[in-house]
Amino acid sequence: MNNLSSEKKLASGLYLVATPIGNLEDITLRALRVLESVDRIACEDTRQTQKLLNHFQIKKPTVSYHLHNEGSRSEDLIEELRAGGRVAIVSDAGTPGIADPGGVLVQAAIAAGVPVFPVPGANAAVSALIASGLSTESFFFHGFLPSKPGQRKTFFETLAGKTEAGPSAALRSGRDDNDLSPTHIFYDSPQRIVDTLSDVEAVFGASHAVAVARELTKMHEEFLRGTVADVREALAARDQVRGEIVLMISGEFAAAEVVGSIGDAVSALMKDGLSEKDALKRVAKDRGLGKSDVYREWQRSRG
Repeated sequence: MNNLSSEKKLASGLYLVATPIGNLEDITLRALRVLESVDRIACEDTRQTQKLLNHFQIKKPTVSYHLHNEGSRSEDLIEELRAGGRVAIVSDAGTPGIADPGGVLVQAAIAAGVPVFPVPGANAAVSALIASGLSTESFFFHGFLPSKPGQRKTFFETLAGKTEAGPSAALRSGRDDNDLSPTHIFYDSPQRIVDTLSDVEAVFGASHAVAVARELTKMHEEFLRGTVADVREALAARDQVRGEIVLMISGEFAAAEVVGSIGDAVSALMKDGLSEKDALKRVAKDRGLGKSDVYREWQRSRG
């Protein structure tokens, strides 16, 4: 590789180095210079990082730093940093600390007065969002979804309540406020994505807008955009879904969706044995809405 380390000597401190999420061309020149210049590289998986280092002919000592040894390993690395060392931390792919190890070491470094330097680069969540076709004005990144079906659906129900509180109010007032409709971003496994979309459909409604990004920056990169029902059916028709998955759910509700999803929620609770009054109270509480608002939408759904 080019002699990038010929520039001025790297300052001591902790370097958070983003690495490619698939396409090795996405490595930055600064990332290469830092990795070549530090004293040690802390890796989520040393074997995975070694492939990257070998590709760019970088020879540096590595040490494992993952979810199961963050605490103990951070203590060792902080001692090295306090002594004036230069340590880079990398995850298997993407930006360390974002749904990957890194946060514990950053907090420890800051507490110890050690300089922390971000080295920007690839990130699956942001890369997926900008090509999703959904709103980029405002968004929430939630990391990995719960793996258990019950917990996952409960999470979506809570999210729907918080999300609807804004759009339903905007619909009544006639406002168009982008801050009230953030896009929600999640990481999910290919084995669970169809079931996840079924939960999204049950909670948000079949016509709600979503996008699924698969295998970002790799040879088989793919985006599926449209209603949750259409995207779910497209993936369910495949023999197998492969690759890393980013799921994005629109925070924008059409008036019919707000009415329909509240109506569905009330109906489901009544089928479980609650009275209409108790079902309305439960939905209002769960979704952070006024009881009169829920009653109004319930009546519209029935009409």
